Amino acid sequence: MTEDRSSCACGDAGTGRRRTPGKSIARIAALFTIPLLVASCSAGEQPASGKDDKPTVLTTFTVLADMAQSVAGDHVRVESITKPGAEIHEYEPTPEDIKKASTADLILENGMNLEAWFEKFTQDSKAPKATVSDGVQPIDIAEGEGSGAPNPHAWMSPVAGQTYVDNIEKALGELDPGHKNDFRKNAEDYKRRLQAIHGQLTDRLHQIPEEQRTLVTCEGAFSYLAQDAGLKEKYLWGVNSDAEPSAQRVSAITEDVKASHIPAVFCESTVSDKTMQQVVRSSGAVDGGTLYVDSLSESGGPVPTYLDLLKYDTDTIAKALSGDNPQ
Repeated sequence: MTEDRSSCACGDAGTGRRRTPGKSIARIAALFTIPLLVASCSAGEQPASGKDDKPTVLTTFTVLADMAQSVAGDHVRVESITKPGAEIHEYEPTPEDIKKASTADLILENGMNLEAWFEKFTQDSKAPKATVSDGVQPIDIAEGEGSGAPNPHAWMSPVAGQTYVDNIEKALGELDPGHKNDFRKNAEDYKRRLQAIHGQLTDRLHQIPEEQRTLVTCEGAFSYLAQDAGLKEKYLWGVNSDAEPSAQRVSAITEDVKASHIPAVFCESTVSDKTMQQVVRSSGAVDGGTLYVDSLSESGGPVPTYLDLLKYDTDTIAKALSGDNPQ
């Protein structure tokens, strides 16, 4: 009689003990049982579909995805259709994006005309949609092609960001009522963190000398942050979908920087800073560094989360406008 040893990769399916002639029935039964145990172990490791049963929420850009995941916790799968570093205003949804939207359980957009492509993106989707900026008091774009339209970058204010969180919590609660209390708890904790960042932001930026408290950027994406912090704002173009600024516009901004002795100017991570570098060369101001608005960085970058983005931009602006180690 030979020794019969059997085992399951994910558990102790066999005993490894020597079988005796008197136990032939048990031996035959084991031959049938082992394959069943192996199949059971494999099935337990991953559902047959290759997916869990969590609802899928799609967002239009990475900032919203991070906010939504912070509120959802582990109960919902959240994905941004645009990747870190992507330009949002003139994004063109791919066939794969449209396919994802058609199978999503919920879709979150910013609104305020940010996603002019949203209708195309959701053309095949029957999923409920939520506009997370609903309830925010808009600030109109003051200059450029979009003059008079709402500035869509409301998330740049931690105060407005709390309204975003409320809208996300409501949408998730309607999608998955069984975890409503968890969403509420996560949302309240997240809003407390935003309140703390608002306090830090205003304290830090109010320390900039009065005559240096003008924020000059490529895109006019900082109206809400500037309002929170009491900064003046100037920019080369209103939103990234505008045409390139005219020579007259660039000259006017350059003269403003020189006349007001503004120490530093900035550009955003998703656009070229070529035109702003002309301002730097002609005005005597320094390049204050890259700011993040429309996109988070990769996980190993400087702003992997929305909260990091707010803190990083505040620190970059404060240092450069105070003349403290400008980049």
